[in-house]
Amino acid sequence: MPDEIESRERTRWEAAEATWALWEVMRGATETGTVLAERLGLPHNDVRALSILAESVDPLGPVGLGNRLGMRSASATELVDRLERSGHVRRVRHPHDRRRVILEITGTGRHAVLTELGPLLARFDRVADDLGPERSAAVVAYLRAIAAEQRAYRGAPAVSPDRPDA
Repeated sequence: MPDEIESRERTRWEAAEATWALWEVMRGATETGTVLAERLGLPHNDVRALSILAESVDPLGPVGLGNRLGMRSASATELVDRLERSGHVRRVRHPHDRRRVILEITGTGRHAVLTELGPLLARFDRVADDLGPERSAAVVAYLRAIAAEQRAYRGAPAVSPDRPDA
């Protein structure tokens, strides 16, 4: 059942029903991030920072984290200071370059996030279980393909809309 936003957008562009459903999930994920931040008593960017740190393959320091968040160095340092004071992150020496400092999510930080997200993830599991193995496999294949398309989009050059002559 489309909500007000989706109903309005359906008049502006056409998309497959699965695309509309995925768009709704993506909007819900953004809203969930906001709720998670409220429940953890953190600003939204701090929760985004925790997510980036949890998902990063390479160790990140305050400046690298700030770059990923689109923040200036001083603002990133303030954000890291807040996360460190709250016990969610700690600064440690880089394992290969002792001159550098990297950031680690603490056990307390992971526990706080998982405690809040655990019930939601359990709900997701129940939905998946209700689908059964064959339908669940189709959903997984679709979502993995969508994730691959998102990665490709991130790596593609930007497309500027045509601008009318001034």
